[in-house]
Amino acid sequence: MSQSASKHRPNVLLIVTDHWPGALLGVAGHPAIHTPTIDQLADNGTRFTRAYSEIPVCGPARRCIMTGTSPRAHGDRLFKFPPCTPMPPFPTLAQTFRNAGYQAFGVGKNDVFPQRSRIGFDDVLLDGEGRYESGIVDDYELFLGDEGFPGQQFMHGLSSNEYIWRPWHLPEHCHVTNWATNQMCRTIRRRDPQRPGFWYIGYRHPHPPLAPLREYLEMYRDIAIDDAFDGEWSRQGNEAALPVLIRDDRALHEPLSRENVRAIRRAFYALCTHVDHQIRLLIGTLHQEGILDNTIIVFTSDHGDMLGNHGLWAMSRFYEWSTNIPLIVQGVANCPRVGHHRTDGRLVALQDLMPTLLDLAGLEIPACATGQSMFGGARRRYLFGEIQEHQRATRMIRTERHKLIYYPAGNRTQLFDLQNDPDELRDLSASSPHSGIRDELMQTLISELYGNDLEWIKDGRLEGLPDYEVQPCVNRSLLNQRGTFWPPPVNPKARI
Repeated sequence: MSQSASKHRPNVLLIVTDHWPGALLGVAGHPAIHTPTIDQLADNGTRFTRAYSEIPVCGPARRCIMTGTSPRAHGDRLFKFPPCTPMPPFPTLAQTFRNAGYQAFGVGKNDVFPQRSRIGFDDVLLDGEGRYESGIVDDYELFLGDEGFPGQQFMHGLSSNEYIWRPWHLPEHCHVTNWATNQMCRTIRRRDPQRPGFWYIGYRHPHPPLAPLREYLEMYRDIAIDDAFDGEWSRQGNEAALPVLIRDDRALHEPLSRENVRAIRRAFYALCTHVDHQIRLLIGTLHQEGILDNTIIVFTSDHGDMLGNHGLWAMSRFYEWSTNIPLIVQGVANCPRVGHHRTDGRLVALQDLMPTLLDLAGLEIPACATGQSMFGGARRRYLFGEIQEHQRATRMIRTERHKLIYYPAGNRTQLFDLQNDPDELRDLSASSPHSGIRDELMQTLISELYGNDLEWIKDGRLEGLPDYEVQPCVNRSLLNQRGTFWPPPVNPKARI
């Protein structure tokens, strides 16, 4: 494409957070969360209420975003880090925009391997989350060193995968959320004005460690924090009836008091609101540069976080707070396709982001994409979700009303009517009136299975795998607690 033809294309700003459940938005009706900026983006465009991470774990989910493909197509439903499954030979979202004459830059968390791989971007300013598996130079760590705090990002003493919390320990401008925002604002201001831009910012939070700025904790001091909830099937004392993977998850985290869960949620919400306010600076920069009206803005997350609901934490499960994500698109000014003050209830997934952005930019969608434009006429009848393999596997079929979750270990099935039970409080898998729905979704699930999943099927029926015994958890690493990083590690084999 000629430079004169490409420069009139819209810019694209893709904002991807980590661990943000779709329910945690003011515009979604949450009673405590403060997200004024994201709520305004929703009013300015379209919010997709049935948006899902088809594989709710960081690396494979972001691979769906960057390739426009399902886990089956891109080849990773395990997330071994490292070594990661090699990237498929598909054009990435960044490379496709670059091929069309765009400048493409990424800032923040990317979750690829090798960690400094640019996956089609002109350049990436990397937040590696304190990981040094491939002997990388981490741009955020370089920044902290320049500011006089080399190797101190984890001096708060918190793990990246646990749910203890405390206030941030360094000056406010050194927080990784501020760093990522400032770097993206500078990147936008340093753009080539003769070419459109594709800009990706990967915010690390609200993913633990839960070390929000003290000012944002203070903001939530007098706000009533909602309690975690349990379903009829997930209440404490019902352990023996739970799928073995859920028993395993619960064994990893000690039961917490109601007050402790509220305090954790307060810290998590503080991280969310901090991100929300920093997005205002991105919008302000686009406005000051005179390009806001010609920029498509997307806000989403790679997956959610259970935050104590059903006695569970983190992600990797197909319950709503783990797999349902926020997905908001603000189009260019006066875009009739995106519109404003719209909600859309079609089933959409992370693999749809690439086709959607290319469609709105007027660019060709690669033939390898399995996703579809969220502003096209196609509408899914169901969405297939998958994560892990063998006894650690879970699979999902989500229709617009129902959700079936399948655990091959123990051959366990759960069925929820999300229209009448959005919090998944009642498992209907043993309900006689729902047997027809269950059997239909089970057959749909069987039709989607492939690879070693086929071992679960006998004579056309799912028989799964034997249960296994849950062992007491020995958490020697404190769920991958980082240490000090000064001097930074140089041997990639000496990894966490």
